[in-house]
Amino acid sequence: MTGAAALVADGLLLRPFEDADAPALIEAYRDETLRRFTRTPVDDAEQAAHWLRLQCEGRAAGTRYAFAVLAAGELVGNVVLKRGAPGGERAEVGYWTAGPARGRGVAPRALEALTAWAFATFAGDGLVRLDLLHEGDNHASCRVAEKSGYPLTEIVPAFPPYPLDGHRHSRKWLDGPEPRRSE
Repeated sequence: MTGAAALVADGLLLRPFEDADAPALIEAYRDETLRRFTRTPVDDAEQAAHWLRLQCEGRAAGTRYAFAVLAAGELVGNVVLKRGAPGGERAEVGYWTAGPARGRGVAPRALEALTAWAFATFAGDGLVRLDLLHEGDNHASCRVAEKSGYPLTEIVPAFPPYPLDGHRHSRKWLDGPEPRRSE
C-alpha cells in the first residue's frame, strides 16, 4: 500500500481520517451546501463509521486516499485521490470544505498539496492526469479548480444520479498553477 501518513499545506495538516474524526465529520455534514454536493450522507455515528470505514478500505486497496484537512487541530475539510485502478494514467480528485472554513483558501491549499503528493507518489506508476469533476452550478468548485491549476476541459452531460451537466477540470503531470522551470 502506498500512502502518506501526513501532508502539510501552508497552515494545514492533511492526514488519513481516524475513527476519532466521527463527531467532527457529523458536524461538517450538517451543512446543507456540503450535503447538496456529496453523495453519501453522514447524519449519525453509524453513518460516520461507515464513511470512515470506506476511506480506510479504499486506502488499503490503493484506490482511494482520503485526507482529513485540519487547521489548528480542527477538521475543516477533506481531500481525496480516487484511483479506479492502480497503475492507471488518470485519477480523480475531490474535496469539500466545512461551512465555517469556507472563504479561507482551505480547498485550494489542500488540493495543491494533494496534487503534488499524487504526482510525486504515482507518476512513476503511470499517473499523468488528474481530473476534478463537479456539478455545473457549483461555482465555488470552479473557482477552487482554477486557483489550483485545474483548467476547465469539458462540459460533461448530466447522468443519474446527477441532474445537471457537470464540469471536468484536468491537470497533467508537471502542470501547475504557476509556470515551472525545467532544471
